[in-house]
Amino acid sequence: MGLLTIGAFARASRLSAKALRRYDELGLLPPARVDSFTGYRYYDETQLERARLVAWLRRIGMPLARIRDVCDLCASDADAAARDIRAYWAQVEAETSARRDLAAFLVDELAGKDTDTMSPLTTTPPPLGPLGPLGPLGIRYAARTDRGLVRERDQDAAYAASRLLAVADGFGDEGGAASTAAIEALRPLEAMVPGSVRAGDLLNALEDAALRANDAVRGLADSGTTLTAMVWTGSQLALVHIGDTRAYLLRGGEFCQITHDHTVVQSMVDAGSLSPEEAASHPQRAMLLRALDGGDGHARPELRLHEARAGDRYLLCSDGLFAAAPEADVRRTVEAVAEPDDAVRELIALAHGAGGPDNIACVVADVAAL
Repeated sequence: MGLLTIGAFARASRLSAKALRRYDELGLLPPARVDSFTGYRYYDETQLERARLVAWLRRIGMPLARIRDVCDLCASDADAAARDIRAYWAQVEAETSARRDLAAFLVDELAGKDTDTMSPLTTTPPPLGPLGPLGPLGIRYAARTDRGLVRERDQDAAYAASRLLAVADGFGDEGGAASTAAIEALRPLEAMVPGSVRAGDLLNALEDAALRANDAVRGLADSGTTLTAMVWTGSQLALVHIGDTRAYLLRGGEFCQITHDHTVVQSMVDAGSLSPEEAASHPQRAMLLRALDGGDGHARPELRLHEARAGDRYLLCSDGLFAAAPEADVRRTVEAVAEPDDAVRELIALAHGAGGPDNIACVVADVAAL
C-alpha cells in the first residue's frame, strides 16, 4: 500500500486538510508518517476506513472525544461500536424532543404578537375544549417523604406549595443535604408573580435555579442529587428535570411519564439494546448520566412548559416509588384516591408493600378551575 499526501487523503476521505491536522493534534487520526524535514503528513490507504467513519460521525454531530471511543471500538468490536452510536443518537433524539416542545411553544407564543414584544403569560388561558378550563386555574397539592424499610437515612426531599412542586433524590454521604439544597435553590421562584413573567424569562430563571442548585452541592464531598420540579404560572407548569426522579401526568384517563430518565439503563433502552422489562431488574438501573453533583459536565437539565387543564393530576416521585411498586398499582392509586394528601400516603404505602427498599418522595398536585 502506498502513502497518500494530506491533500489526496483529504479528497479520498471527504475530510478537509484543516480537519486532518486537527485530528492529528487530538490523536484521533494521526498520519502514518511525518516528514522530519518538511513536516508534511502522509497517510496510509488503510486509514481511509477510519477517516470515513470519523467524517460520518461528525456529520451527525458526535463530539470528537466520543468519536475516538467509537473508532477504537470498531477495531475490536464492531457490534459494540454500533450500539454506542445507537445510544448516542437516542440521546440526541430525546434532547431534540425537549427542544421541539419548547420551539413549538415559542412559535405559538409569538404567533400573532407584535414583532417587537413578547406578551407575558396570563393567569387566564384560552378555552382548551372539553377538558380545558374556561377561567383561572389553581392547584391543590401534597408532598411527603419516607425513609422506607431498608435505608438508615432519608436522603430524599419533597416540597409542594402554591407555586412550586419538587422532588429530589440525594446520593452520597451528604445526599440529604444535597437534595434539600437543590430544592431550596428553587424557592426564590415562588416570588415570581403569575402573569408578570414572560415564558422565556421563566425558563431562563428555571435554568439559573438549577445551576444555583448545582453550585450548592459543590461543597458536599462525593454527593449530589437528582431534581424534578414544576413552577406554577397560573395557566402552565414549567418543568425542570435532571436525573431519574420522575413526573407523571394523569389526564382524561391517560397516565403517562412526561420526563425522560437520565440513566445508563434508559440510554440502553433508547438504543434498543435492552427492553423496558430487562431494565427494571438491570444491576446498573440506578447509574445516572446526569445529576446535580457540583461538576459542570453533568448539570444539563431539561426544561419545558406544560399547558395545564382542569382535571389534570401530576405525580412527582423518586425511584423509591416507581422502581418498587408496579406502574399499574401506581396508576390505580393516582386515579382512585381523590385527595392529594391521601394519595401521597397511599403511594408510600404501596412502596412499603413492595418491600420499601429505598427512600420515597412523592408530590401529588391537582389542577382545578377556581
